[in-house]
Amino acid sequence: MIIDELKARFGADNIREQKTSDGMPTAWVNASDILRLLDFVKNGISKPYKMLYDLTVVDERHRQYRDSMPAADFSVVYHVTSYGRNEDLRIKVALHGEYPSLPSITGLWANANWYEREAYDMFGVKFEGHPNLRRILMSQSWKGHPLRKEYPARATEIGPFSMSEDERTAAEEELVFKPEDWGLKRKSEDAEFMFLNLGPDHPGTHGLLRLILQLDGEEIVDIVPDIGYHHRGAEKMAERQTWHKYIPYTDRIDYTAGVLNNMAYLMSVEKLDGIEVPARAQIIRVMTGEMFRIISHLLWYGTFAQDLGQISPVFYTFNDRERVFDIISAITGGRMHANWFRIGGVAQDLPKGWQQMVLDFVKYFPKSIDEWDKVIMSNRIIKGRTQGIGVFNTDEAIEWGITGPSLRATGFGWDLRKQRPYSGYENFKFDVPVGKNGDCYDRARVRIEEMRQSLSIIEQCVKLMPDGPYKSNSPLTTPPTKENTTKDIETLIHHFLNVSWGPVIPAGESMVQVEGTKGSNGYYLVSDNNTAAYRCRVRTPSFPSIQMVPYIAKGYTIADLLAILGAVDFVLADLDR
Repeated sequence: MIIDELKARFGADNIREQKTSDGMPTAWVNASDILRLLDFVKNGISKPYKMLYDLTVVDERHRQYRDSMPAADFSVVYHVTSYGRNEDLRIKVALHGEYPSLPSITGLWANANWYEREAYDMFGVKFEGHPNLRRILMSQSWKGHPLRKEYPARATEIGPFSMSEDERTAAEEELVFKPEDWGLKRKSEDAEFMFLNLGPDHPGTHGLLRLILQLDGEEIVDIVPDIGYHHRGAEKMAERQTWHKYIPYTDRIDYTAGVLNNMAYLMSVEKLDGIEVPARAQIIRVMTGEMFRIISHLLWYGTFAQDLGQISPVFYTFNDRERVFDIISAITGGRMHANWFRIGGVAQDLPKGWQQMVLDFVKYFPKSIDEWDKVIMSNRIIKGRTQGIGVFNTDEAIEWGITGPSLRATGFGWDLRKQRPYSGYENFKFDVPVGKNGDCYDRARVRIEEMRQSLSIIEQCVKLMPDGPYKSNSPLTTPPTKENTTKDIETLIHHFLNVSWGPVIPAGESMVQVEGTKGSNGYYLVSDNNTAAYRCRVRTPSFPSIQMVPYIAKGYTIADLLAILGAVDFVLADLDR
């Protein structure tokens, strides 16, 4: 086990193992050892942990149930991934003081840059040696650190917002880009650079994203992404909403992926409480999740073609997207934000006639994919604008924390549904599409083939759908079915308390990853034996994807950048949370 390897290397007294609800190997280490230890797990062992999956902070000051954990005011939590071991490792460091500090690991992992900036922005933890430690989601003039426990969770807890003329002038001045702040030069030996704002209002950025381009003529020298325009405190909201009431908020994070967000969150909650999900509920989750994978990819496909200059395809892909939404609304009563999964299962059983609706779409859809292949992917202009553009290989993808279709486009066929099956995925037959070149064209091709595989999984769901309950009968966390509440007052009270006050989830920690539409989506949950999460960390695939854009776009033109952004397939709410 990795914990034994760490004890042998750094001494048993310096490694404190922690048992967690998700069974992930977890160790507390000294702050003075963190750089050497992380370098060891990345570069010094067999089957190393090459990917920094996530880095976050927990404000420990109000936590009651700590079970042999070391005393701490804050803890920094590193999640690293070994593909050779098919295993994650959680490393934690206890910090003390109001504004503690820790050595930066940006020298070990390129993608640590943004994660450390976010930790500083949200918690005030400083990282010594970081190349440019500044806020990333909040404005530079923001007061306080929003994910600390003393920071208000509701607008009603603070006074009315006001901004004086001086404050407005200062805020506008703050938006003026100063290249020197980012280590960029204004000119080279033979030319002056131009700095161009792409966004925050630009169709090519797919929402409020600002990219400051350093240009030598039309060639991109460097890019500084300015994010946070969509930030709305999704993680903070989890601390004030009950475990049940937070489910709709997850829909809005990757708003193109609907219930797939529910799945990552709920599977982590279910790990905390040891809840077993019935077989019927598992397959219902798989079927509706794959429908949303198709919905998301259809949105991406049409807008990707539009980014490259084709106007017509977006109307056709959106038309077929509506066909899937018709099925979703017939099953769930909702559309984009179905909010349909629940702790232990789903909200309701499948309605009568659902099979025919699903099979009709399964029969219809392959013809559409074939048609678009001819119109879009076989078009020589599309090929000219995407093949050999924005190339990166598997090692670079892992270094930057890239997962999902973008990782598989490099030729590495890693899919959580295959490598770490969940919700019964081990019972389905499907292929994992991979690319060869890691360019924009291959990233598109992988997503298109994924729609075919999703269609196959959906068809198998219809054939394999078992009888039985659609949610767990766990009495402490799963409200009784509505029809049973009319039979006796105890059941009605039980239902009322579960929905209003919410269940008490046992103290513990858990993180579950699912294969989202844009990559690995993970929820790291800390429970303090209460009705709401003590800490909810949402690890999204769009965050590392946009961080990597400057790396893969250098040397290309603005037109190429729009192809690169389109092929990344990101969503701003997923990026900013």
